[in-house]
Amino acid sequence: MSWFSKLTWLVTLATFVVNVYIYTYPSLNADQCSWHYTYEDEPSGLGKRVLDIPYVGDLYKRYFVEELDANKPDPRDIRIMSFGDPQINGNWPSTPYIKRLDNFGNDHYLGHIYRVMKGRLNPTHVVGLGDLFSSQWIADSEFYNRTRRYMTRLFPRPAEQTFLELDFIAEHKDIDWVTHMNWFQKSLEEGLFRNPDFYHYENIRDWTSANLTDEPLMVNVSGNHDIGYGDTTYQHMARWRKLFGKDNFWIEYDNDTDHPWRIVVLNSLAVDGPLLQPEFKDYTWQFIETLDQKEYHGSTILLTHIPMYKPAGLCVDGPLVELFNEKNCHPGGEYRIGLLKSENHLQHETSQRIMNAAFKGNYSGIIVTGHDHEGCENYYNFNFDSGIWEASKSIDSPKYIKEATVRSMMGDFGGNTGLITGHFNNDSKSWEFEYRLCPFIVQHVWWVAQAGIILTVLLQSVNFLH
Repeated sequence: MSWFSKLTWLVTLATFVVNVYIYTYPSLNADQCSWHYTYEDEPSGLGKRVLDIPYVGDLYKRYFVEELDANKPDPRDIRIMSFGDPQINGNWPSTPYIKRLDNFGNDHYLGHIYRVMKGRLNPTHVVGLGDLFSSQWIADSEFYNRTRRYMTRLFPRPAEQTFLELDFIAEHKDIDWVTHMNWFQKSLEEGLFRNPDFYHYENIRDWTSANLTDEPLMVNVSGNHDIGYGDTTYQHMARWRKLFGKDNFWIEYDNDTDHPWRIVVLNSLAVDGPLLQPEFKDYTWQFIETLDQKEYHGSTILLTHIPMYKPAGLCVDGPLVELFNEKNCHPGGEYRIGLLKSENHLQHETSQRIMNAAFKGNYSGIIVTGHDHEGCENYYNFNFDSGIWEASKSIDSPKYIKEATVRSMMGDFGGNTGLITGHFNNDSKSWEFEYRLCPFIVQHVWWVAQAGIILTVLLQSVNFLH
């Protein structure tokens, strides 16, 4: 065998191994990459022995052991796949071709994670935790382009669920933010945003009339790189709401049972300020006040982009609030001076008021956030003497809420998926929430797998011809 033939088969073998890995990677970390509870028939004989083999056993379960409806609990578990901060970039006329290729590959790297995990886990909900894009300061056309990529490459859904947004994007029209501004200001003045019906949804399994309930419900949370911080404009908000829906709302499930629960989505970019458009803060606090005044006897899953306040040392990101000033404003942006530029956590009083509004009574819940790319897990313990939620790494109170900050799915952070399992304990009559983080691998390995396929085909073709 010639050296070329040896090289060809060596590259072929390496390509095969890497591709097997990227398509089966959850099985190498099966505990972290599965729901907290699974319900399969227990195989007997040889099948049972195969299940005990690491990696191989998980693959066997994935492809040969069915999860039967009869074995699922009543009520069925809540199964939410969450993704933090994809921050996809865009292309400009001056963008080098190598960078364009990198952006194209990054879309498919992120999409690969979603497709593998969705096929493996069959979630009930999928959540994008904000910072879907890398910058809010892009023109409408580029915002539309990235939205199209987000809906067709990163988190592809059936055409029946996305055709309205994609048809609008295809028109290539700038958003009519003036009409949106007039509607918003009139609605604020007339009290629409104090009406709970404006935020309320119930038993939503599909946002469209297609009723594709075998698909997970997609929920997107607004991030600072999607709409901005204190510099958010009506243009930012109008296009977000047009293509991604409301930035503040709740969905209630199973209200007529003994196991009600809800998802609450909060635009955390407009609760602190100062803001360029202070009416956005007024509106968001009216949502929080409406949530606080609403009587609800069930568990809550709170979705925000920015985590709640916590002292330094609990996460990689400590408390930080930064305002625009003369030094950090670019020329022409002087109007931003004094506005909120960035923050690592929501401020302390803000966090307390939000948690008090969302988690009332003795009902369980969980907070799921993005923003801190490194990821973090904490508990907020309620101090009955002070009435304050106190952040900790441990459970120190009979009333507590876990906060899961999902590590970024960007390649530099390992392509992560956050898994939230809600399981109803029929003995205590309470939902119990568990969180796991499933990592993939840095994007370079995915690139090697794709390049290896091309190289293998070329080498094998040459080898065959000779």
